[in-house]
Amino acid sequence: HSNSVFLFRLNLILIKVKFENFRFIFYDSKKKGGNMLNQIVLVGRLTKEVQINKTENGKKISNITLAVPRSFKNMNGLYDTDCIDCILWDNVAVNTSEYCHKGDILGIKGRVQSRIVEKDDKKQNILEVIAEKVTFLTSKSENSKKQEN
Repeated sequence: HSNSVFLFRLNLILIKVKFENFRFIFYDSKKKGGNMLNQIVLVGRLTKEVQINKTENGKKISNITLAVPRSFKNMNGLYDTDCIDCILWDNVAVNTSEYCHKGDILGIKGRVQSRIVEKDDKKQNILEVIAEKVTFLTSKSENSKKQEN
């Protein structure tokens, strides 16, 4: 309905969403690739300094790992952390290497990509995040405090 209001609590941030002219999308499983979505949003800390490499055809690439804490406790009462590999290309890689350091908090919007790697005659399916946009979330004041110490 046009005046429905919903409140969501997301990591200590209260988000108010108002739906106006909300439409439902129905998926047709017979239509190949139609109405599908491959999008991921991550917020986590860089686990190491960003290194830039070049491919054979000159494109810049960086492989980073984001440490993303889970939102629930394990059986021991602790929060586990997932380390998620992300690939950055060209300007996204260059800007991230220039402005971000180990321990900084990043937001990444991208897509999940799979590929098969053969090693010792065994096929292994690898999932990785291709970052399309990186947002630097660590404030300048936090960075300057780190550099002073």
